Amino acid sequence: MVITTSQTKPILLQMSWSQFKSIEPILDQPGVRLSFLQDVLEILPMPGREHERLKSRIGALIELFCLLKNIEIEPVGAMTLESEVGLVRRQADEAYEFGRERASLAVEVVITSGGIDKLEAYRRLEIPEVWFWEDGELLMFQLTDVGYEPITQSLNLPQLDIELFKRCAQIPRHNQALREFQQRLEA
Repeated sequence: MVITTSQTKPILLQMSWSQFKSIEPILDQPGVRLSFLQDVLEILPMPGREHERLKSRIGALIELFCLLKNIEIEPVGAMTLESEVGLVRRQADEAYEFGRERASLAVEVVITSGGIDKLEAYRRLEIPEVWFWEDGELLMFQLTDVGYEPITQSLNLPQLDIELFKRCAQIPRHNQALREFQQRLEA
């Protein structure tokens, strides 16, 4: 079975977790991203060039920052995160482990709108910190007892200059962005 779609909006289908798990092997294929939250399956075509460029740039900046600041980090990429108890499956654009055997930070580049409640999905997965990059802005959230609260400074990377990070993420050339970021951090 091959799924092709030119849509940028997600396809949403009502189904139970067990129904999702039974058809997941058929739907989970290259070119498709699947998410599930509380009886709703979200199907999205793989993101395009701009999304992938931003995702890679953000990831490279995070990893360069950690290298230069001697912060232990384990990048786990777009690993699928799942909890049957929480009835959730989500694939972040980038995810990182900081001193624990599970994701501590999930990063999403938002190009499309609609779909499942991403923060609720991450809450059920117990991800302590979530970043959304949308229209040149970085929105950061911390998991608390009542859900996610907006934050202005990263919990995992408290020394990170957010304004510098945002500026470098938007520089058109990748190597130039990394060089400028590194030069500013080493100054």
